[in-house]
Amino acid sequence: MIGLFAVTAAGRRSAAELAGRLGPDAVVADGPIAPAVRRLWDHLDAAVFFLASGAAVRLVAPLLRDKHSDPGVVCVDDDRRFAIALTGGHAGGALAEQVADVLGCTPVVTAASDSTGTTPLDELVDQLDATVDGDLAACGGAILDGWSVRLVNPHGFPLPALPPNVSAHPEAPLWTVVIDDRRPTENEERTLRLIPRTLVVGVGAARGVSRTAVTETIARLDREHGLDPRAIRAVASVDLKADEDGILEAVQDLGFWHSDGGEELSLLTYPAEALAGIEVPNPSEVASAAAGTPSVAEASALHAAAELGGGAPVELVVPKIKGDDVTAAAARIRPRGRLAIIGIGPGAPDLRTPRADVELRRASVVVGPDEHLDRVRHLLRPGTEVRATGAEAVALAREGRAVALVGGAAMADLVLEEAGADIELVGVPGVTAALAASALLGGPLGHDHALIGLSDAHTPWEVIERRVRAAAEADLVACFHNPSSGQLGRALEILAEHRPVTTPVGAVRGAGRAGERVWCVPIGDFDPAEVDASTTVVVGTSRSTVVDGRMVTRRTPTDA
Repeated sequence: MIGLFAVTAAGRRSAAELAGRLGPDAVVADGPIAPAVRRLWDHLDAAVFFLASGAAVRLVAPLLRDKHSDPGVVCVDDDRRFAIALTGGHAGGALAEQVADVLGCTPVVTAASDSTGTTPLDELVDQLDATVDGDLAACGGAILDGWSVRLVNPHGFPLPALPPNVSAHPEAPLWTVVIDDRRPTENEERTLRLIPRTLVVGVGAARGVSRTAVTETIARLDREHGLDPRAIRAVASVDLKADEDGILEAVQDLGFWHSDGGEELSLLTYPAEALAGIEVPNPSEVASAAAGTPSVAEASALHAAAELGGGAPVELVVPKIKGDDVTAAAARIRPRGRLAIIGIGPGAPDLRTPRADVELRRASVVVGPDEHLDRVRHLLRPGTEVRATGAEAVALAREGRAVALVGGAAMADLVLEEAGADIELVGVPGVTAALAASALLGGPLGHDHALIGLSDAHTPWEVIERRVRAAAEADLVACFHNPSSGQLGRALEILAEHRPVTTPVGAVRGAGRAGERVWCVPIGDFDPAEVDASTTVVVGTSRSTVVDGRMVTRRTPTDA
């Protein structure tokens, strides 16, 4: 339960607005505030006070126990300028940001880790899918306390924005953070190692090979070549070895290194003809005669790494080594720059997906127009670079950066033609303006529909007009974005030639934002001059009607 407490008329209005956005878990307390707080306190997961911070502190102070069990408490001033996290540890900071999102105010979070609920290292471990070797909590605490920390990232993993006290060449570092799939050459005090799963081990063997022989040969990758077994993502071989007990049991042994709850280690197998086409440094006639491919260990390691990497570059880091009736080799999936194309929805914070928030925090550079960036600036990590030109996004990702492009599909065409396999592309869908408008209007998109842009900036008007006419003749609902009064008027004329005069036309301006307007009138009465660039217009079909003020498109004919 989220308790909302207010004493002034302005506070009560804000509490009611917040309750409407937070959903059924939010309860606006009635009556005198002090008894209400005492009555509800033990049932609260969070509390928001619409009054002076000093008064809020005095109300909750006698009820507090510890940061782990106390509800998150946030205080909002009457003018709705600030949402201040008072108590509740990480929960308080997260709540302050959520409240600020809904009410359009500034979150104030004084605890260093509360704005995300974690230290920077916690999220970094999750992003890299890394095994931790060292005291993560102590190192993360040192970062939050402002101590100098050295970052060693020899393979160039794309990282989020990190605090300024974390750098590659700091003065007198207290801690060192190493991101590597190799064993350290020497043990250093106050070193935290993050071990990403970048390695694939290829194995070739004679029939009946022993578990011990396979395990011992793979262990030499660590002992002789310094590869950390915790970095092994998979073991690979030719499909003739899919049922080889010695290999399967050795993979099970290797799984011991992955007992941290991560993805289970697996044996991947491939047809000989797939491996035969892989160029390797040490082909073998013996392997070709026995398995149908000149290489098993090297070829399967490279082939599996390329498959798991999804287009990332791969390299053979340990060529074939020979054991007792077994060979092994290791390939590395190299990191590459990352570009996330993020849709942030029509404007309302609660219509932005959680995945979009995660990707924004993951980026070290965020690119997009100011009108989009202004909605998400409070989510960005301190130190995140902000760029305005979408054309920069691909170049920055090619430099190995973690980049977020804000704008979704509207921006995607600017970068997808330039982007190749040399960068990792991630798409994060947003709630479209059409879907937001449809929900506000009722259900106009319940049957087949067409989304048509009316801007002729990049598409000739005669092409747009043909599309409108096609939608009209096909009796499709037409949803227009980027309308202007002249172009919209002509589009409505075309549709009216094929629709009854009672056909409803719905419009939504600024869906989910302050000043939102929703209206619906018959096609003959719709005034195009009322729309602007932020309006979405939905024109019904012969099956569309208005029921209790809501626009509906039936799936069956009206006379069915």
